[in-house]
Amino acid sequence: MTEAINPKETTRATAFNLWMKAPNPMVTFFKTFDVTNLIKMSRRWELKFNMLLDYCIGKAASGIKEFFVLPVGGGIRDCLEEHGEVHAKLIKFDNIAVNTIVKNKTGEVSSCDILFTDNLEKFNSEYLNYTDQVAETCQDRDLSSDCMVIGTSAIIDTELDGAVGMNSGIFNNPFIIWGRYRKRFFYRGRFNRYTLALSFQFHHTQMDGAHAGKFLANLQREIDALK
Repeated sequence: MTEAINPKETTRATAFNLWMKAPNPMVTFFKTFDVTNLIKMSRRWELKFNMLLDYCIGKAASGIKEFFVLPVGGGIRDCLEEHGEVHAKLIKFDNIAVNTIVKNKTGEVSSCDILFTDNLEKFNSEYLNYTDQVAETCQDRDLSSDCMVIGTSAIIDTELDGAVGMNSGIFNNPFIIWGRYRKRFFYRGRFNRYTLALSFQFHHTQMDGAHAGKFLANLQREIDALK
């Protein structure tokens, strides 16, 4: 279920007035994660690393209420169409989905949204089913009308130190980018660790830096706690 809500009646009222008019309201944080536990889980249970990370992303986000309210519109095109007025709104969602980019059978990429569920077995089953379906049909699976979608992009062919997305005024959703994980002999007082540099882009109307920081801290906890 989704509904348009009055920004003045939310905790994001001030942010809405400030950032929906900004030329670039997107903020990007960079953080390096210890993903050793995900590597172990992936190898032990023959689960896909990116699926496990997507699951942890959904779980970390689901505990933060700001993720369920998304600013829509407000880009330069909207401003021009409204003669300088910001044509934008806040949409409240009941559910979160995590998007993954799929290499399809033509060698190009397609987009696949996976509804987040706390049940890892169910999430894995739907991840495998729908990514296979999208790869075969070359048709995107879009849940954005019913879910607040967290975008992700895994650039697994190279190691990345960071990446910054774009501000289109159309896709205001949170977006996460990562590359290939690294093996470290020694990391933060522990031997034989695997690390992953990740970038997290968010719209300042949707959340502040403190909310984004809480999400990133939650994500590391979910990665470590996964069993």
